[in-house]
Amino acid sequence: MFTSTEGHTDSAVSIVIVDRQAVVHAGIEHWLVGSTPPVKIVGHYSHPAEFLSAYPAADPTVDVVLLALKYDDQGPAFEALRSICRGGHRVIVYSYLATDEVILTCLDEGALAFVAKSESGNHLRDAIYAAKTNTPFVAPRMARALLNDKTGGRPHLTKREREVLVAWFQTENKDIVGRRLFIEPSTVRTHLQRARAKYAAVGRPAPTKAALIARAIQDGILSVDDL
Repeated sequence: MFTSTEGHTDSAVSIVIVDRQAVVHAGIEHWLVGSTPPVKIVGHYSHPAEFLSAYPAADPTVDVVLLALKYDDQGPAFEALRSICRGGHRVIVYSYLATDEVILTCLDEGALAFVAKSESGNHLRDAIYAAKTNTPFVAPRMARALLNDKTGGRPHLTKREREVLVAWFQTENKDIVGRRLFIEPSTVRTHLQRARAKYAAVGRPAPTKAALIARAIQDGILSVDDL
């Protein structure tokens, strides 16, 4: 698990909860009472369609969206997750559907993190803080899914591309990476674009930072302890 105060905001974090179970809304609210920095719940929705109707695109009043996966008998709501992520929202999937396949699919669809409902409120709170600043966070169940994945088709990344990836995963932005590695931010962007292109070329696209972290862990470029 990654737990760090580095990059955490000192201001309140605003979240929206999307879950069909009222008891989950109440439980999350209880867990977050007294959090420092404070976490403010600014919306409660029982279905993704309701949330998307209110927030079709990213909104400055909502920092993080907590999204469940089960709303009917049709299986995990991956399409809803995809739509919300494409709208620019920072999404944490919070679900009891915690198989390796489900977790990895959520990351592929754009979720920043996955926290199982069986995990503690501390994991959820840390994931929320990390999501606001786009800082990597890997909860225990998510870590196990990443380590268990044996996906083939590893791209050939240069030593410098690997160094840039690891540095970027450990910091907040490309400027910091550039200073750490003594290269220009534009060069950092180029290396990241090449790494993404190589993953896409072998059929393992990584459009988000969370997805790229997942690929790096799967391929042994990065360990969970490095985060």
